[in-house]
Amino acid sequence: MSIAPSAPVATQEAARDAGLLRKMGVIALAASIVNEVVGAGIFRLPAAMAASAGSHAPLAYIACLVAMGAVVICFAEAGSRVPTSGGPYGYVEAAFGPLAGFVTGVLVYLAAVLACGGLAAAFADAVGSALPVFTNPLAHGALAIAVLALLAWVNMRGVETATRFISTVTFIKLMPLVLFVVVGGVALLMRAPEAAAATPELGIGDDFGRAVILAMFALSGMETPLGASGEVAQPARTIPRAILLGMGLVGVLYILIQIVADGLMGPALATSKTPLADAIATVAPALRVVLLGGAAFSALCWLASDLLGAPRTLFAFARDGLLPAGLGVLHPKTHVPARAIIVHTLLASLLAVTGTFVQLAVLSALATAGIYLFACAAAWALARRGVAILGTPLAFRLLPLASVIGIVAMVALVALGEWLEIVALIGVIAASAVYFWAVRRRAA
Repeated sequence: MSIAPSAPVATQEAARDAGLLRKMGVIALAASIVNEVVGAGIFRLPAAMAASAGSHAPLAYIACLVAMGAVVICFAEAGSRVPTSGGPYGYVEAAFGPLAGFVTGVLVYLAAVLACGGLAAAFADAVGSALPVFTNPLAHGALAIAVLALLAWVNMRGVETATRFISTVTFIKLMPLVLFVVVGGVALLMRAPEAAAATPELGIGDDFGRAVILAMFALSGMETPLGASGEVAQPARTIPRAILLGMGLVGVLYILIQIVADGLMGPALATSKTPLADAIATVAPALRVVLLGGAAFSALCWLASDLLGAPRTLFAFARDGLLPAGLGVLHPKTHVPARAIIVHTLLASLLAVTGTFVQLAVLSALATAGIYLFACAAAWALARRGVAILGTPLAFRLLPLASVIGIVAMVALVALGEWLEIVALIGVIAASAVYFWAVRRRAA
Protein backbone atom coordinates (compact mmCIF):
# COMPACT_ATOMS: atom_id res chain seq x y z
CA MET A 1 0.00 0.00 0.00
CA SER A 2 1.41 3.40 -0.92
CA ILE A 3 0.87 6.82 0.54
CA ALA A 4 -0.01 9.68 -1.75
CA PRO A 5 2.82 12.15 -2.38
CA SER A 6 2.77 15.62 -0.97
CA ALA A 7 0.78 18.11 -3.05
CA PRO A 8 3.82 20.13 -4.19
CA VAL A 9 5.57 17.03 -5.53
CA ALA A 10 2.52 15.79 -7.43
CA THR A 11 1.73 19.24 -8.81
CA GLN A 12 5.29 19.82 -10.03
CA GLU A 13 5.54 16.46 -11.79
CA ALA A 14 2.15 16.96 -13.46
CA ALA A 15 3.13 20.44 -14.65
CA ARG A 16 6.45 19.22 -16.03
CA ASP A 17 4.89 16.47 -18.16
CA ALA A 18 1.81 18.40 -19.29
CA GLY A 19 1.15 17.87 -22.99
CA LEU A 20 3.36 14.79 -23.36
CA LEU A 21 1.77 11.63 -24.72
CA ARG A 22 2.22 8.48 -22.62
CA LYS A 23 2.60 5.97 -25.45
CA MET A 24 5.72 3.98 -24.58
CA GLY A 25 5.22 0.38 -23.38
CA VAL A 26 7.41 -2.22 -21.69
CA ILE A 27 9.00 -3.62 -24.86
CA ALA A 28 9.70 -0.19 -26.36
CA LEU A 29 11.33 1.13 -23.17
CA ALA A 30 13.28 -2.10 -22.59
CA ALA A 31 14.52 -1.98 -26.19
CA SER A 32 15.65 1.61 -25.72
CA ILE A 33 17.51 0.63 -22.53
CA VAL A 34 19.19 -2.34 -24.23
CA ASN A 35 20.07 -0.15 -27.20
CA GLU A 36 21.60 2.52 -24.94
CA VAL A 37 23.63 0.07 -22.84
CA VAL A 38 24.78 -2.20 -25.67
CA GLY A 39 26.84 0.30 -27.62
CA ALA A 40 29.72 -0.19 -30.00
CA GLY A 41 32.02 -0.76 -26.99
CA ILE A 42 30.94 -4.40 -26.54
CA PHE A 43 32.63 -5.20 -29.87
CA ARG A 44 35.98 -4.17 -28.28
CA LEU A 45 35.37 -4.73 -24.57
CA PRO A 46 36.28 -8.47 -24.35
CA ALA A 47 39.90 -7.70 -25.22
CA ALA A 48 40.24 -5.08 -22.48
CA MET A 49 38.55 -7.40 -19.99
CA ALA A 50 40.89 -10.26 -20.91
CA ALA A 51 43.95 -8.00 -20.64
CA SER A 52 42.89 -6.97 -17.15
CA ALA A 53 41.60 -10.24 -15.67
CA GLY A 54 42.45 -13.04 -18.08
CA SER A 55 40.13 -16.03 -17.72
CA HIS A 56 38.61 -14.40 -14.64
CA ALA A 57 36.91 -11.79 -16.85
CA PRO A 58 33.46 -13.48 -16.63
CA LEU A 59 33.80 -13.34 -12.84
CA ALA A 60 34.45 -9.60 -13.11
CA TYR A 61 31.14 -9.27 -14.95
CA ILE A 62 29.40 -11.20 -12.18
CA ALA A 63 30.99 -9.00 -9.48
CA CYS A 64 29.89 -5.94 -11.42
CA LEU A 65 26.39 -7.34 -11.84
CA VAL A 66 26.04 -7.59 -8.07
CA ALA A 67 26.71 -3.84 -7.73
CA MET A 68 24.83 -2.95 -10.90
CA GLY A 69 21.96 -5.21 -9.89
CA ALA A 70 21.53 -3.14 -6.74
CA VAL A 71 21.51 0.05 -8.82
CA VAL A 72 18.97 -1.46 -11.25
CA ILE A 73 16.64 -2.33 -8.35
CA CYS A 74 16.89 1.22 -7.02
CA PHE A 75 16.14 2.69 -10.46
CA ALA A 76 13.17 0.34 -10.85
CA GLU A 77 11.82 1.37 -7.44
CA ALA A 78 12.35 5.11 -7.95
CA GLY A 79 11.04 4.98 -11.52
CA SER A 80 7.83 3.31 -10.38
CA ARG A 81 7.30 6.06 -7.80
CA VAL A 82 8.29 9.19 -9.76
CA PRO A 83 7.80 8.51 -13.50
CA THR A 84 8.71 11.95 -14.80
CA SER A 85 10.69 13.59 -17.60
CA GLY A 86 14.37 13.65 -16.78
CA GLY A 87 14.40 10.25 -15.09
CA PRO A 88 16.93 10.37 -12.21
CA TYR A 89 16.56 14.16 -12.12
CA GLY A 90 12.95 13.68 -11.06
CA TYR A 91 13.72 10.91 -8.55
CA VAL A 92 16.35 12.90 -6.69
CA GLU A 93 14.36 16.13 -6.83
CA ALA A 94 11.29 14.46 -5.30
CA ALA A 95 13.44 12.89 -2.59
CA PHE A 96 15.88 15.67 -1.67
CA GLY A 97 14.64 18.88 -3.26
CA PRO A 98 15.25 21.00 -6.38
CA LEU A 99 18.98 21.64 -5.82
CA ALA A 100 19.92 17.96 -5.50
CA GLY A 101 17.67 17.14 -8.43
CA PHE A 102 19.25 19.77 -10.64
CA VAL A 103 22.79 18.60 -9.84
CA THR A 104 21.79 15.04 -10.70
CA GLY A 105 20.15 16.21 -13.91
CA VAL A 106 23.31 18.06 -14.92
CA LEU A 107 25.35 14.88 -14.40
CA VAL A 108 22.83 12.87 -16.43
CA TYR A 109 22.93 15.33 -19.29
CA LEU A 110 26.71 15.80 -19.18
CA ALA A 111 27.36 12.06 -19.41
CA ALA A 112 24.81 11.70 -22.22
CA VAL A 113 25.93 14.55 -24.45
CA LEU A 114 29.62 13.68 -24.11
CA ALA A 115 28.94 10.08 -25.02
CA CYS A 116 26.68 11.14 -27.90
CA GLY A 117 29.41 13.26 -29.46
CA GLY A 118 31.98 10.53 -28.97
CA LEU A 119 29.81 7.78 -30.48
CA ALA A 120 28.98 9.95 -33.49
CA ALA A 121 32.72 10.41 -34.07
CA ALA A 122 33.29 6.68 -33.52
CA PHE A 123 30.67 5.88 -36.16
CA ALA A 124 32.42 8.16 -38.63
CA ASP A 125 35.73 6.45 -37.75
CA ALA A 126 34.22 3.03 -38.47
CA VAL A 127 32.85 4.17 -41.82
CA GLY A 128 36.20 5.79 -42.61
CA SER A 129 37.99 2.47 -42.09
CA ALA A 130 35.90 1.02 -44.94
CA LEU A 131 35.57 4.16 -47.08
CA PRO A 132 38.81 6.19 -46.93
CA VAL A 133 37.09 9.32 -48.22
CA PHE A 134 35.64 9.79 -44.74
CA THR A 135 39.07 9.97 -43.14
CA ASN A 136 39.25 13.53 -44.43
CA PRO A 137 38.43 15.78 -41.44
CA LEU A 138 35.72 17.70 -43.31
CA ALA A 139 34.04 14.56 -44.63
CA HIS A 140 34.42 12.88 -41.23
CA GLY A 141 32.74 15.76 -39.44
CA ALA A 142 30.04 16.11 -42.08
CA LEU A 143 29.15 12.42 -41.75
CA ALA A 144 28.92 12.62 -37.95
CA ILE A 145 26.66 15.69 -38.17
CA ALA A 146 24.51 14.14 -40.89
CA VAL A 147 23.91 11.01 -38.80
CA LEU A 148 22.96 13.04 -35.75
CA ALA A 149 20.64 15.22 -37.84
CA LEU A 150 18.93 12.17 -39.37
CA LEU A 151 18.29 10.57 -35.97
CA ALA A 152 17.11 13.89 -34.54
CA TRP A 153 14.58 14.06 -37.38
CA VAL A 154 13.34 10.55 -36.50
CA ASN A 155 12.88 11.57 -32.87
CA MET A 156 11.06 14.76 -33.81
CA ARG A 157 8.41 12.79 -35.69
CA GLY A 158 6.91 11.63 -32.38
CA VAL A 159 7.65 9.32 -29.49
CA GLU A 160 5.76 6.41 -31.11
CA THR A 161 7.78 6.72 -34.31
CA ALA A 162 11.05 7.03 -32.39
CA THR A 163 10.39 4.04 -30.14
CA ARG A 164 9.28 1.87 -33.07
CA PHE A 165 12.48 2.79 -34.89
CA ILE A 166 14.61 2.07 -31.80
CA SER A 167 12.88 -1.27 -31.16
CA THR A 168 13.49 -2.34 -34.75
CA VAL A 169 17.15 -1.32 -34.97
CA THR A 170 17.85 -2.79 -31.53
CA PHE A 171 16.63 -6.17 -32.75
CA ILE A 172 18.78 -5.86 -35.86
CA LYS A 173 21.91 -4.74 -34.03
CA LEU A 174 21.68 -7.62 -31.55
CA MET A 175 21.71 -10.19 -34.34
CA PRO A 176 25.50 -10.10 -34.91
CA LEU A 177 26.06 -10.53 -31.18
CA VAL A 178 23.60 -13.42 -30.93
CA LEU A 179 25.20 -14.94 -34.04
CA PHE A 180 28.60 -14.64 -32.38
CA VAL A 181 27.41 -16.40 -29.22
CA VAL A 182 25.60 -19.20 -31.10
CA VAL A 183 28.22 -19.93 -33.76
CA GLY A 184 31.15 -19.50 -31.38
CA GLY A 185 29.45 -21.47 -28.62
CA VAL A 186 28.70 -24.41 -30.92
CA ALA A 187 32.30 -24.37 -32.13
CA LEU A 188 33.58 -24.52 -28.55
CA LEU A 189 31.28 -27.42 -27.68
CA MET A 190 32.55 -29.35 -30.70
CA ARG A 191 36.18 -28.90 -29.76
CA ALA A 192 38.00 -31.51 -27.73
CA PRO A 193 38.73 -30.18 -24.20
CA GLU A 194 42.49 -30.42 -24.69
CA ALA A 195 42.27 -28.30 -27.85
CA ALA A 196 40.20 -25.50 -26.36
CA ALA A 197 42.13 -22.28 -25.96
CA ALA A 198 42.32 -20.65 -22.55
CA THR A 199 43.74 -17.35 -21.38
CA PRO A 200 46.43 -17.43 -18.68
CA GLU A 201 45.11 -17.55 -15.13
CA LEU A 202 45.52 -14.22 -13.34
CA GLY A 203 45.16 -13.56 -9.66
CA ILE A 204 42.19 -11.55 -8.46
CA GLY A 205 43.99 -8.33 -7.59
CA ASP A 206 44.35 -4.87 -9.08
CA ASP A 207 43.85 -6.15 -12.62
CA PHE A 208 40.62 -7.84 -11.61
CA GLY A 209 39.44 -4.59 -10.03
CA ARG A 210 40.11 -2.73 -13.26
CA ALA A 211 38.05 -5.32 -15.14
CA VAL A 212 35.17 -4.74 -12.74
CA ILE A 213 35.34 -1.01 -13.51
CA LEU A 214 35.33 -1.71 -17.25
CA ALA A 215 32.32 -3.96 -16.82
CA MET A 216 30.54 -1.27 -14.81
CA PHE A 217 31.09 1.27 -17.57
CA ALA A 218 29.86 -1.24 -20.15
CA LEU A 219 26.65 -1.82 -18.20
CA SER A 220 25.82 1.84 -17.64
CA GLY A 221 23.46 3.93 -19.74
CA MET A 222 19.94 3.02 -18.61
CA GLU A 223 19.50 6.47 -17.07
CA THR A 224 19.36 8.18 -20.49
CA PRO A 225 16.28 6.41 -21.93
CA LEU A 226 14.56 6.91 -18.57
CA GLY A 227 14.69 10.62 -19.33
CA ALA A 228 11.57 9.94 -21.42
CA SER A 229 9.64 8.53 -18.42
CA GLY A 230 7.05 11.28 -18.84
CA GLU A 231 5.96 9.52 -22.05
CA VAL A 232 5.64 6.00 -20.61
CA ALA A 233 2.21 4.37 -20.42
CA GLN A 234 1.20 2.90 -17.02
CA PRO A 235 4.60 3.96 -15.66
CA ALA A 236 4.40 2.37 -12.20
CA ARG A 237 4.14 -1.00 -13.93
CA THR A 238 6.03 -0.36 -17.17
CA ILE A 239 9.23 1.30 -15.90
CA PRO A 240 10.38 -1.35 -13.39
CA ARG A 241 9.53 -4.21 -15.76
CA ALA A 242 11.40 -2.55 -18.64
CA ILE A 243 14.48 -1.85 -16.51
CA LEU A 244 14.66 -5.38 -15.09
CA LEU A 245 14.00 -6.99 -18.49
CA GLY A 246 16.45 -4.82 -20.40
CA MET A 247 19.33 -4.96 -17.92
CA GLY A 248 18.83 -8.69 -17.31
CA LEU A 249 19.17 -9.43 -21.01
CA VAL A 250 22.28 -7.26 -21.29
CA GLY A 251 23.98 -8.93 -18.31
CA VAL A 252 23.44 -12.46 -19.66
CA LEU A 253 24.53 -11.45 -23.17
CA TYR A 254 27.76 -9.81 -21.97
CA ILE A 255 28.82 -12.82 -19.90
CA LEU A 256 28.18 -15.22 -22.80
CA ILE A 257 30.12 -13.00 -25.22
CA GLN A 258 33.13 -12.91 -22.89
CA ILE A 259 33.13 -16.68 -22.36
CA VAL A 260 32.91 -17.44 -26.09
CA ALA A 261 35.56 -14.88 -27.06
CA ASP A 262 37.88 -16.20 -24.35
CA GLY A 263 37.41 -19.77 -25.53
CA LEU A 264 37.91 -19.04 -29.22
CA MET A 265 40.97 -16.78 -29.03
CA GLY A 266 42.79 -17.75 -25.85
CA PRO A 267 45.78 -15.53 -24.96
CA ALA A 268 45.48 -13.62 -28.26
CA LEU A 269 42.19 -12.07 -27.09
CA ALA A 270 43.96 -9.61 -24.78
CA THR A 271 45.85 -7.97 -27.66
CA SER A 272 43.13 -7.92 -30.32
CA LYS A 273 41.84 -4.56 -31.56
CA THR A 274 38.68 -6.15 -33.02
CA PRO A 275 38.17 -9.08 -30.64
CA LEU A 276 34.73 -10.28 -31.70
CA ALA A 277 35.54 -10.08 -35.41
CA ASP A 278 38.87 -11.85 -34.87
CA ALA A 279 37.30 -14.51 -32.65
CA ILE A 280 34.53 -15.41 -35.10
CA ALA A 281 37.10 -15.53 -37.91
CA THR A 282 38.71 -18.55 -36.22
CA VAL A 283 35.46 -20.42 -36.84
CA ALA A 284 33.94 -18.80 -39.94
CA PRO A 285 36.17 -16.20 -41.64
CA ALA A 286 33.27 -14.98 -43.80
CA LEU A 287 31.47 -13.76 -40.67
CA ARG A 288 34.27 -11.38 -39.71
CA VAL A 289 32.84 -8.60 -41.89
CA VAL A 290 29.44 -9.10 -40.24
CA LEU A 291 30.91 -8.36 -36.81
CA LEU A 292 32.86 -5.37 -38.13
CA GLY A 293 29.71 -3.96 -39.70
CA GLY A 294 27.83 -4.70 -36.49
CA ALA A 295 30.14 -2.42 -34.53
CA ALA A 296 29.40 0.55 -36.78
CA PHE A 297 25.67 -0.17 -36.84
CA SER A 298 25.62 -0.50 -33.05
CA ALA A 299 27.04 2.99 -32.66
CA LEU A 300 24.37 4.32 -35.02
CA CYS A 301 21.58 2.63 -33.02
CA TRP A 302 22.97 3.90 -29.71
CA LEU A 303 22.72 7.46 -30.95
CA ALA A 304 18.99 6.99 -31.61
CA SER A 305 18.32 6.12 -27.95
CA ASP A 306 20.47 8.98 -26.71
CA LEU A 307 18.54 11.45 -28.86
CA LEU A 308 15.31 10.07 -27.41
CA GLY A 309 16.20 10.35 -23.72
CA ALA A 310 18.82 13.06 -23.25
CA PRO A 311 16.85 16.03 -24.68
CA ARG A 312 14.08 15.28 -22.17
CA THR A 313 16.42 16.37 -19.39
CA LEU A 314 16.79 19.77 -21.06
CA PHE A 315 13.02 19.82 -21.49
CA ALA A 316 12.50 19.09 -17.78
CA PHE A 317 14.96 21.82 -16.77
CA ALA A 318 13.11 24.33 -18.96
CA ARG A 319 9.71 23.33 -17.58
CA ASP A 320 11.12 23.87 -14.07
CA GLY A 321 12.43 27.34 -14.93
CA LEU A 322 16.12 26.36 -14.86
CA LEU A 323 16.76 26.84 -18.59
CA PRO A 324 15.15 29.17 -21.17
CA ALA A 325 11.42 28.46 -21.44
CA GLY A 326 11.71 27.81 -25.18
CA LEU A 327 13.34 24.44 -24.51
CA GLY A 328 10.18 23.37 -22.70
CA VAL A 329 7.90 23.99 -25.70
CA LEU A 330 6.33 20.94 -27.35
CA HIS A 331 5.83 20.54 -31.08
CA PRO A 332 2.14 21.26 -31.81
CA LYS A 333 1.66 18.11 -33.92
CA THR A 334 4.05 15.47 -32.55
CA HIS A 335 4.05 16.60 -28.88
CA VAL A 336 7.82 16.12 -28.51
CA PRO A 337 10.29 18.69 -27.13
CA ALA A 338 11.57 19.59 -30.59
CA ARG A 339 13.71 22.55 -29.54
CA ALA A 340 15.43 20.52 -26.83
CA ILE A 341 16.17 17.79 -29.39
CA ILE A 342 17.68 20.37 -31.76
CA VAL A 343 19.88 21.92 -29.05
CA HIS A 344 21.11 18.50 -27.92
CA THR A 345 21.91 17.57 -31.52
CA LEU A 346 23.90 20.77 -32.03
CA LEU A 347 25.93 20.26 -28.84
CA ALA A 348 26.65 16.62 -29.70
CA SER A 349 27.66 17.66 -33.23
CA LEU A 350 30.12 20.19 -31.83
CA LEU A 351 31.68 17.52 -29.61
CA ALA A 352 31.84 15.04 -32.48
CA VAL A 353 33.65 17.53 -34.73
CA THR A 354 36.09 18.84 -32.13
CA GLY A 355 36.83 15.51 -30.50
CA THR A 356 36.43 17.00 -27.02
CA PHE A 357 34.80 13.77 -25.87
CA VAL A 358 38.14 11.98 -25.89
CA GLN A 359 39.50 14.26 -23.15
CA LEU A 360 36.27 14.19 -21.12
CA ALA A 361 35.43 10.49 -21.39
CA VAL A 362 36.60 9.68 -17.86
CA LEU A 363 34.63 12.60 -16.42
CA SER A 364 31.56 11.21 -18.20
CA ALA A 365 32.09 7.84 -16.53
CA LEU A 366 32.55 9.40 -13.09
CA ALA A 367 29.44 11.50 -13.66
CA THR A 368 27.51 8.28 -14.25
CA ALA A 369 28.73 6.92 -10.90
CA GLY A 370 27.49 10.12 -9.25
CA ILE A 371 24.08 9.70 -10.89
CA TYR A 372 23.74 6.14 -9.63
CA LEU A 373 24.81 7.12 -6.12
CA PHE A 374 22.17 9.85 -5.86
CA ALA A 375 19.49 7.66 -7.44
CA CYS A 376 20.11 4.82 -4.98
CA ALA A 377 19.76 7.21 -2.04
CA ALA A 378 16.64 8.76 -3.60
CA ALA A 379 14.94 5.38 -4.07
CA TRP A 380 15.35 4.60 -0.38
CA ALA A 381 14.08 8.04 0.68
CA LEU A 382 11.06 7.88 -1.64
CA ALA A 383 10.11 4.45 -0.33
CA ARG A 384 10.39 5.55 3.30
CA ARG A 385 8.13 8.53 2.63
CA GLY A 386 5.66 6.46 0.62
CA VAL A 387 5.82 8.70 -2.46
CA ALA A 388 3.85 7.24 -5.36
CA ILE A 389 2.61 9.58 -8.08
CA LEU A 390 0.95 7.27 -10.64
CA GLY A 391 -0.16 3.78 -9.66
CA THR A 392 1.16 1.24 -7.15
CA PRO A 393 4.98 1.29 -6.89
CA LEU A 394 7.33 -1.70 -6.97
CA ALA A 395 7.85 -1.71 -3.14
CA PHE A 396 10.87 -4.05 -3.20
CA ARG A 397 11.32 -5.47 0.30
CA LEU A 398 15.12 -5.52 0.28
CA LEU A 399 15.42 -2.00 -1.11
CA PRO A 400 17.46 -0.68 1.88
CA LEU A 401 20.09 -3.37 1.28
CA ALA A 402 20.15 -2.66 -2.46
CA SER A 403 20.52 1.06 -1.78
CA VAL A 404 23.47 0.54 0.57
CA ILE A 405 25.22 -1.80 -1.88
CA GLY A 406 24.69 0.64 -4.75
CA ILE A 407 25.89 3.67 -2.79
CA VAL A 408 29.03 1.94 -1.45
CA ALA A 409 29.88 0.55 -4.90
CA MET A 410 29.58 3.95 -6.57
CA VAL A 411 31.67 5.68 -3.88
CA ALA A 412 34.36 3.04 -4.42
CA LEU A 413 34.19 3.55 -8.17
CA VAL A 414 34.64 7.32 -7.90
CA ALA A 415 37.53 6.81 -5.44
CA LEU A 416 39.38 4.79 -8.09
CA GLY A 417 39.61 7.85 -10.36
CA GLU A 418 42.65 10.13 -10.51
CA TRP A 419 42.50 13.04 -8.09
CA LEU A 420 42.28 15.59 -10.91
CA GLU A 421 39.30 13.72 -12.34
CA ILE A 422 37.61 13.65 -8.95
CA VAL A 423 38.27 17.39 -8.54
CA ALA A 424 36.73 17.99 -11.97
CA LEU A 425 33.62 16.05 -10.93
CA ILE A 426 33.35 18.08 -7.73
CA GLY A 427 33.79 21.24 -9.82
CA VAL A 428 30.85 20.28 -12.05
CA ILE A 429 28.68 19.68 -8.99
CA ALA A 430 29.73 22.99 -7.42
CA ALA A 431 29.17 24.94 -10.63
CA SER A 432 25.73 23.36 -10.99
CA ALA A 433 24.82 24.46 -7.46
CA VAL A 434 26.02 28.02 -8.08
CA TYR A 435 24.03 28.21 -11.33
CA PHE A 436 20.92 26.87 -9.58
CA TRP A 437 21.06 29.47 -6.81
CA ALA A 438 21.76 32.25 -9.30
CA VAL A 439 18.68 31.34 -11.36
CA ARG A 440 16.48 31.03 -8.30
CA ARG A 441 17.70 34.34 -6.89
CA ARG A 442 17.03 36.12 -10.18
CA ALA A 443 13.57 34.58 -10.36
CA ALA A 444 12.84 35.70 -6.80
